[in-house]
Amino acid sequence: MKSIFKGLFTLLFISIYTFSFAQQDSTATFEVAGNCAMCKQRIEKAAQIPGVSKAVWDGQTQKATVVFNPQKTSSTQVKQAIADAGHDAGEFRAKDETYEALHQCCLYERLGEDGHNHEEGHDHEEDDDHHDHNHDHIIRGVVVRENERGDLTPIAGVNVHWLENKNTQKYTNENGVFDIKHEKGYKKLVVSFAGMKPDTIEVKNLHEVLVIHAKDNVLEEIVVSRRQRSNYISKLNTNRVETITAQELFKAACCDLSESFETNASVDVVSSDAVTGSKQVQLLGLSGIYTQLTVENLPGPRGFAAPLGLNSMAGPWIESIQISKGMGSVANGFESMSGQINVELKKPHNTDRLYFNAYANNMGRTDVNLNLAQKINDKWSVGLLLHDNFMYNKKMNFSDNGFRDMPVGNVFSGINRWHYENGKGLIAQFGVKYLNDDRVGGEIDFNEKTDKLTQNKYGLGFDIERIEGFAKIGYVFPNNRLRSIGLQLSGSHYKQDSYFGLTTYNNKQNSGYANLLYQDVIGNVQHKYRAGISMAYDQYREAINQHDFDRNEAVTGAFVEYTYAPNESFDAVLGLRQDYNSIYGWFTTPRAVIRYAPTSTTTLRLSSGRGQRTANIFAENLGMLASSRQINYATLTGSKDAAYGLKPEVSWNTGFTIDQDFRLFGRESGISLELFHNNFSNQVVVDWEDPSTVSFYNLDGKSFSNSLQAEFRFMPLAHFETRLAYRLLDVQTDYYNSGRLQKPLTAKHRGFINMAYNLHSGWSFDYTLNAVGKKRLPSTASNPTAYQLGEYSDAYITMNAQISKSFGLNKNFTVYVGGENLTNFFQKDPILAFEQPFGQHFDTNLLWGPLTGRLFYTGVRYHIK
Repeated sequence: MKSIFKGLFTLLFISIYTFSFAQQDSTATFEVAGNCAMCKQRIEKAAQIPGVSKAVWDGQTQKATVVFNPQKTSSTQVKQAIADAGHDAGEFRAKDETYEALHQCCLYERLGEDGHNHEEGHDHEEDDDHHDHNHDHIIRGVVVRENERGDLTPIAGVNVHWLENKNTQKYTNENGVFDIKHEKGYKKLVVSFAGMKPDTIEVKNLHEVLVIHAKDNVLEEIVVSRRQRSNYISKLNTNRVETITAQELFKAACCDLSESFETNASVDVVSSDAVTGSKQVQLLGLSGIYTQLTVENLPGPRGFAAPLGLNSMAGPWIESIQISKGMGSVANGFESMSGQINVELKKPHNTDRLYFNAYANNMGRTDVNLNLAQKINDKWSVGLLLHDNFMYNKKMNFSDNGFRDMPVGNVFSGINRWHYENGKGLIAQFGVKYLNDDRVGGEIDFNEKTDKLTQNKYGLGFDIERIEGFAKIGYVFPNNRLRSIGLQLSGSHYKQDSYFGLTTYNNKQNSGYANLLYQDVIGNVQHKYRAGISMAYDQYREAINQHDFDRNEAVTGAFVEYTYAPNESFDAVLGLRQDYNSIYGWFTTPRAVIRYAPTSTTTLRLSSGRGQRTANIFAENLGMLASSRQINYATLTGSKDAAYGLKPEVSWNTGFTIDQDFRLFGRESGISLELFHNNFSNQVVVDWEDPSTVSFYNLDGKSFSNSLQAEFRFMPLAHFETRLAYRLLDVQTDYYNSGRLQKPLTAKHRGFINMAYNLHSGWSFDYTLNAVGKKRLPSTASNPTAYQLGEYSDAYITMNAQISKSFGLNKNFTVYVGGENLTNFFQKDPILAFEQPFGQHFDTNLLWGPLTGRLFYTGVRYHIK
């Protein structure tokens, strides 16, 4: 039945895509005259007539590339529209009165005049190579400021002078334009303005109009070919949000979300145990259950789906990932305790029409991804994201203990999504997601047909199905672009049938979520607010052998968030939620964030707030079922009106960060320092300190985490990005019988290095080193000597590297090869008492290091714009 559903799922979506794809767009490239970034905005906006899906103007080549539907418009009509806006386009000449009304900086040399009608293939840089421009003449430039929406406005009164002669200073006029005389030998211009970081510009093309760009209070020359860093932190966001772009994800194989943080210093991804293949993120030293995972600000895999949820989201689906440590917005809920990870998937209206990725490694794993997107008309777009993971190597066993390091089988997932935009303020996105996870693990010789739930051989298996529907509807008021209203909706069904040796674990979860938001300003943009109401409902059905743990949980609430931003240097966000939980009653969630930028290169942030969540103790600790540990059911209850008889988890998080930018080797560099403290007023303690049992109980005492991280980023060479980081964690909890202890299996020290070198020829080289300090191991002192472990694990180092090469005129075909864990370090004893899997000392939960050693992979990527 599942294979039939999978086949129909794929066939339906490919049929939709094929039907839409039949309407092929055309591409035209033609010459358009212009000077600066303001010209670029005007030209691209003018070209966006009905039927045009994309328009890009390159100031260096003076060429515009337009993608359009030939059934609705033509390149001739596009050229005419651009000429009507004041720019000569191909054979169309702008009217003189329109041209003369342009901004002073934009008064380009007219096409066809004075021999300046650039012929096909002519290149400005080539012109420089054949003529000596180092003579006396007047250079013209313009200084503009970019706001948050990307609009450009000129700045008057900017000081400009040659570094070689300070007496040459000039000031920009009311249009932001300056004219300065160049004399032979002058090479560098100094540009300065009150309240902004000055810049010294080496003028490479003395006959081009210079464009000086001011953003985030920094003055710098615009370089058209300059690209945004693949990993960056926005200076203007009140919350400190680290963005991982799709380009950063290309630095590793990144087959699924759990592997998307390999080149990131902030997030650890660790295997939960030695047999299930499940992974979890760790942020600020706390388990991933304390990090709120959202997908486009809708709830991601949560509840029963959380442990294996990272494996179900394909890396090639991801457009970007935003990591926010500490407190998130109250508009996104109350569950964030150590931070929030939001995943933005590729949207059908602004992504590649086709993207294909195939991956294979020497251990028998194969991943295939296919993304399809099509713009049906001016309002509708449709997309399909498919992911299939195959693991066939039943004998992969680095530690030679007779157990498969990873379960084998298949994980299939897909998303069909639609985008609607009417051009009048209404935007809607909706779609459906599907996941089927069917895998088997355990001993290498385990045969599910003959050995399942017997003592012939130890085995485990998962049969998981998840279906989700989602919708986001937003409306921006045409007469007030700062006022908007939005509705977020999602609903999901999750079903898991699984077994671990002789233990069965089955669960079902039906969930619904709705969030209504309204935002506006109070008087002016210095005072903003957003408010809303939300509802979340979860129906949990859970059974471990003969023990049932069922409950229904509904949370309804309202929130308001106020932002005070008197200037670009300071803003503060105050948020408050009031919610009612059907099990635990009323609770309040206050949160506050302050950002202050004393200079254009320094940003300080302070955050504090409360978080609350309900623990799903069995699903979040699946590995305990793959052991001989006895679960202490004495303190647990199975009532539908309680969550295991335990109180909700509550914590307060406070953080302080500093981001300092500067120039080193003449290139962008920076240092970041982060300090976070998380204090639990209540926690569901998972006690592993008795090797024969695992206990769950409410915190009686203190539990806290302290996190310090320092990161240094710089570019020793052009196109060579380097990041160095160090992190110190102090995570402690009070246990009933053991007193206060460091959190087990968590490294106190970690070092990180990432280097990336990219060439215009299409070659990319990436290298990542992780140094992980020793970890405290749960006590095994009461075991027989043969099954006792030390108090601490070893420290270790892992290295990953990848080389990729892009081919083709548009660099749309890429071949990549890489290696993971090149140091070949892996834990030699990941399973305790592996030779007696049905004995009393068998335990797969003491995993502190890599489970697998060195492996190599290769793959291909192909896309069509």
